Amino acid sequence: MVAYHDDEWGVPQHDRVRLFEKLSLEGAQAGLSWRTILNKRDGYRACFAGFEPAKVARFTDARVEKLLLDARIVRNRAKVTSVIDNAKSVLRLERELGDFGDYLWSFVDGRPIVNRWQRGDALPATSELSVALSKDLKRRGFRFVGPTTMYALMQSVGMVNDHAVSCFRWKALGGKR
Repeated sequence: MVAYHDDEWGVPQHDRVRLFEKLSLEGAQAGLSWRTILNKRDGYRACFAGFEPAKVARFTDARVEKLLLDARIVRNRAKVTSVIDNAKSVLRLERELGDFGDYLWSFVDGRPIVNRWQRGDALPATSELSVALSKDLKRRGFRFVGPTTMYALMQSVGMVNDHAVSCFRWKALGGKR
């Protein structure tokens, strides 16, 4: 968890495949601990073709049944099928609007929002932007993309810098005193 915090959480990510991975993992985390999902991340990458949306979108019902037997991931049918459905939604979105990363980052005008939290326990669970993103994704057929999940996504991919101002990562990721 320390390495994830220090090296990854909040670092701006624009790569469409890595963003789809984070979207999928945040959805898998719903109701579980992030530690559980982080410990299974390599398994998810192996099971879901490195999160390449075009490959995942072609998964069959037989592949779903096989995935539901694989202990390297959370074996919840709704969560497994949501990754496949979301891959299809990413491809539809990209045909309509262009790059998935550009779409996500458009919600913050392409620049991270830098908050000034004094304590980590002051962080909100949602924001107006995470609600708007959630609604738009749901309208486009995405699943497991509620406002809380989308706020966690925004934090993890650096759309929002929610490190406390006392954390060394806050300044390193664009915070100014």
